[in-house]
Amino acid sequence: MSKQTPDFLPSLVGSMSQGAKGNPTVEMIEAAFCHHSLHYRYINMEVTPDNLADAVKGAHAMGFKGFNCSLPHKVSVIPHLDALGESADIMGAVNCVVKRKNQFIGENTDGKGFLKSLQSVIEPEGKHVVILGAGGAARAIAVELGLARAGKITIVNRSPQRGHDLSQLLTNKLSISTDCISWDKTLDIPKDTDVLVNATSIGLYDGNAQIDINLESLKDTTVVADVIFSPPETWLIRKARHRGCQTLDGLGMIVNQGITSVEYWTGLRPDASVMRIAVEKALNLA
Repeated sequence: MSKQTPDFLPSLVGSMSQGAKGNPTVEMIEAAFCHHSLHYRYINMEVTPDNLADAVKGAHAMGFKGFNCSLPHKVSVIPHLDALGESADIMGAVNCVVKRKNQFIGENTDGKGFLKSLQSVIEPEGKHVVILGAGGAARAIAVELGLARAGKITIVNRSPQRGHDLSQLLTNKLSISTDCISWDKTLDIPKDTDVLVNATSIGLYDGNAQIDINLESLKDTTVVADVIFSPPETWLIRKARHRGCQTLDGLGMIVNQGITSVEYWTGLRPDASVMRIAVEKALNLA
């Protein structure tokens, strides 16, 4: 391939194909490449689990700079990679692969995107963070917060075992103070909570979906963040803002995930405003 040929960055997706039109990740990364006149392309592709190994080999053969992995490939891609970054290794999941010295290295930008968004309003070091949920998003966020030296992380989850498993991972791998609360009734938010994070899917595509928390226990000094990006104005964000809390919607997380990926692949830090505008357009918010 000549030097003038664009580098291709494909998105490896699972059995559910997502077309490029209207896909916020595709739209924002392509917008960043265009804005900065980078000779890259980001192509959304459907890869079935049976073809994953061949797809990774193909990416190597064609000189891809890297790629994203969505479900169900975040764990199954690991045996096909050369090494893992620190947070990806701890959480055991990869959503971003980067070529370094002709090796494919697995990273995870889910938690990194959230952390960068959070750091725009508060540094997590020494803070008590309460995370609602114990799934993939919660796991990624908790690990990055642990690496950022959060003082304490409390996991709230309807399945006590799953919450306990995440709590144990943080304690064993990162040696930080953790706690686990079984979410079997309306949650009273701990009084010393500095940051409350909704890392569940509650509110996705339904801005009126309510979260089972006691709003009276939410103090105005608590930063409230939601991973939901569509709609960004969730029930939790509205109620927290009404109580005087500083809030962070899920768009900040998805934009910062994209920024981190572009940095990994190109070495350039892209313009965040360009990427956010592209996401908002893709979601018909602008």
